[in-house]
Amino acid sequence: MIPCLLIDDEPPARNVLRTLLAPHGHVRVTGEAGTVQAARELLARGEYALVFLDIQLRGGSGLDLVPHVREGAAVIFVTAHDEYAIRAFEVNALDYLLKPIKPERLAASLARLNRRREETGVPLREGTRLRRDDTVYVRTDSGARFLPVGEIVAIQSCENYSELSLRAGERFLVRQTLKSWEDQLPLPPFARAHRQVIVNLDHLQRIEEDRGDAPLLHLRGLRAPVRASRREWTELREFLPAESGRPLRFETTADRP
Repeated sequence: MIPCLLIDDEPPARNVLRTLLAPHGHVRVTGEAGTVQAARELLARGEYALVFLDIQLRGGSGLDLVPHVREGAAVIFVTAHDEYAIRAFEVNALDYLLKPIKPERLAASLARLNRRREETGVPLREGTRLRRDDTVYVRTDSGARFLPVGEIVAIQSCENYSELSLRAGERFLVRQTLKSWEDQLPLPPFARAHRQVIVNLDHLQRIEEDRGDAPLLHLRGLRAPVRASRREWTELREFLPAESGRPLRFETTADRP
C-alpha cells in the first residue's frame, strides 16, 4: 500500500484526483491540504510516500514546498500550467501531470513509481534513492539550489551540516547530515571512504596505495586526495572494476619519485 497526500487549493480538483485514484487499490489517500501553510503542517506530520502537488496554491508556490517533503517520498506535480514543467523536473519530481488529468497518464505515473521502487530494491514507504542522472534540491545558508547528483564528487560531514565538493571545484555547506545523504544517494557509485566522507566513484581518477597505510583516493575536482579507512576500503574496492568502466591507475609509494 502506498499512502499519498493531495495538495491542491481547489477542492473539486482534489475530488477528481481522488476519484481517478480509486481504481488503483495499492494507493491510499491519507491527507489533503489546500493552502501552503496547511500543506507544510501535513507534510511534517502526515503518513505518505507519495505527494500529488499543485504548483499554484493560495499563499505561495507548490515548488516552495519541495524542501518540506519527507526524504524518500515521491512528488507528482498536478497543474493546469505547462510552463512549470522544467522547474518540476529540476526538483526531482517523479512526473508532471496537466489538468484535466487523463486516467492513462495517471496510470503511467503510478507505473513509473513502481519501476523506481523496483530499481532501488527499497519499498517506497521506506524511502527511494536518487539516481545518477537525477537533480537534487539542496538548502544552504544563502538559500537553495538545484544540483545534478552526478556533479557531486565528495561529501564531508560537518556535524549537522555537510560540505559538498563538486566536479567544477566548487564547495559549499548544506543543511543535511552525512547519514541522510547516505540513505538518499545511489550506492554505488557513492560509497563511504571513511566515517566522515562519502565519495563518488564515478569521479575516481587514481588510487595511491601507501604500504602499511590505507590508500589515497584522487578524485576529479578535489584539490587534495581522500584517505580511505582500512575498514571502508575493504568494501569500497569491490565496486571499482564495475563502477569505473575505465582503467584506473594504481600507485604505491615506491612509484613516486
